[in-house]
Amino acid sequence: MPEGDTVWLAGRTLDQALAGQALVRSDLRVPELATVDLVGRTVVEVESYGKHLFFHFDHDAIVHTHFRMDGSWHLYSSGQRWHGGPGWQIRAIMFTDTVTAVGYRLPVIDMFTGADRDRLISQLGPDLIRDDLDFAAAAQRCLTGEPWRPIGEVLLDQRVVAGLGLIYVTETLFLHSITPWVPVDQVHDLAGVLRTASRLMRANRHHYIQTTTGDTARGAWHWVYERAGRGCRRCGATIAIAWQAIAPQKRLAYWCPRCQSGPAPVGLSTEERRRLRPTGRSRYRP
Repeated sequence: MPEGDTVWLAGRTLDQALAGQALVRSDLRVPELATVDLVGRTVVEVESYGKHLFFHFDHDAIVHTHFRMDGSWHLYSSGQRWHGGPGWQIRAIMFTDTVTAVGYRLPVIDMFTGADRDRLISQLGPDLIRDDLDFAAAAQRCLTGEPWRPIGEVLLDQRVVAGLGLIYVTETLFLHSITPWVPVDQVHDLAGVLRTASRLMRANRHHYIQTTTGDTARGAWHWVYERAGRGCRRCGATIAIAWQAIAPQKRLAYWCPRCQSGPAPVGLSTEERRRLRPTGRSRYRP
């Protein structure tokens, strides 16, 4: 699933291409919206919040989409060949006079009003990529409800903070030298942890390389993420991997047993690690 910086960049790119233009044709290929006609509606703004995208139109109409694991938006100029996937994977098309936005494999497409959008956002935590974030308030939100939850689970919970995914949670906890299983109420400087996660996302939000080491060379982007069985870049110890949480929130966790202190389970077996493959290239690029 894409992280907040990827969704932010997709939203910004779509906004720059579509804002101020009227649709000359639209096609929302989901049963509930098959009869919706957006022709003549002007795109006011394309906005991201956490992992959600909102296409704002005039007259308080909003198309809401979420990428989840496989969705993507692609932009094409007039006459350009579409190459985001086979036609049967297309879920939404928005045509203007100059550009076409095509949504592939989108698992979530809704028609919203402004009130619907506000209601959804009220159920999410603060978006960590935003410029005006109150880190002290966000840290307090992490402690509300279940302060004994592991910090890795808390940071991945979009109801607590929005936008973080496995890459930035994994790398942030490495940089703060704690394992993902430390109870959130035992995390020293929780606001600082959130500030680091936000800084990493914000540093990458203008491009699709999600580097946390500062190195943009392929294979050198991360400290521990997807590096199980390899040597820690800092101390040389073998990076460990294990499952965190239970389905449907079950996620892989990577950590350095020497650099990161705190509780940790037994790691995956060699056979389990062999079955896992890297996620590969991003598919969320417009």
